[in-house]
Amino acid sequence: MPFYAPIKDRKIRIAIVGCGRISRNHFGSIEQHADNLELAAVCDTDPATLAEHAERYKVPAYAKLEEMLEKERLDVVALCTPSGIHPDQAVTIAARGVHVITEKPMATRWQDGVRMVKACDDAGVRLFVVKQNRRNTTLQLLKRAIEEKRFGKIHLVHLNVFWTRPQSYYDQAKWRGTWEFDGGAFMNQASHYVDLLDWLIGPVDKIQAMMSTTRDIEVEDTGVLNIRWRNGALGSMSVTMLTYPNNLEGSITILGEKGTARIGGVAVNDIQQWQFSEPRDYDAQVQNANYETTSVYGFGHPLYYKNVVDTLRGDTEAETDGREGLKSLELLIAAYLSARDGRTVSLPLEF
Repeated sequence: MPFYAPIKDRKIRIAIVGCGRISRNHFGSIEQHADNLELAAVCDTDPATLAEHAERYKVPAYAKLEEMLEKERLDVVALCTPSGIHPDQAVTIAARGVHVITEKPMATRWQDGVRMVKACDDAGVRLFVVKQNRRNTTLQLLKRAIEEKRFGKIHLVHLNVFWTRPQSYYDQAKWRGTWEFDGGAFMNQASHYVDLLDWLIGPVDKIQAMMSTTRDIEVEDTGVLNIRWRNGALGSMSVTMLTYPNNLEGSITILGEKGTARIGGVAVNDIQQWQFSEPRDYDAQVQNANYETTSVYGFGHPLYYKNVVDTLRGDTEAETDGREGLKSLELLIAAYLSARDGRTVSLPLEF
């Protein structure tokens, strides 16, 4: 494995590439970690957006990533660009010896994700893949219950993502709703829920998928999965961006021999069922774990950035690095192959 020299004696210099919708969570996280992080530059291809952020944050602004890397002394770059652009940008950044943070999904194609991991390994830099929803207090409690085997044998798992994305959402930019740059409801909007399939329950054995498209886009806006895990559990997932009139639900239900749990709400933010045969002291935290959310992004980005800071300081290991990011990308690609070919896809995709 590569050796990463920790950054100990100064602030970590970070730049953000792509100043669109999701970048506000990154700018906010950098501000919350101002003792350790210094915003050094911004980059965007839209002149008006770039000028706005340069003025707001009083930092150098660049239209081209290569020029920014040439002129600025950077430690890490956060990619908030369209998903299909992440791979080439990550390879370019890594070649300069700079660490990479990439929003989800890390790539829209399997081999591109593998290429990103290899490029960062070869350059001796870190690759962080943002999975901020893992930091939700509700999901942290669920993860703990699973790790302590409180469910016993898990029999059945089901996830719902019932959100809405009108045609006007996809019309905001030409890259939205395309296979190359965006991906569909599973890969883009619901990718954090696909991530839960492996992170919570374990390695997946087989996937069956069916998908449909109603909006005027290339990719799917609705789909269903059937899943079999290697531990024998069965599960399913239902996703749509066609819910009327607003986002309705993002949930996970787990049924086991010794426990039942359901976390619902708009974005897995409300523990609605929490029943186990053997109580634990932290069960009292369940009511306090629930929070109101106005965003499907949740509140996890600052917590995610804390792990990035601690990792670059040499104090811990990355919770979701490139290899961890590949796990959910593999599930996504398997689902798309299944839906396209009308067959069951077995994992891993390659050995």
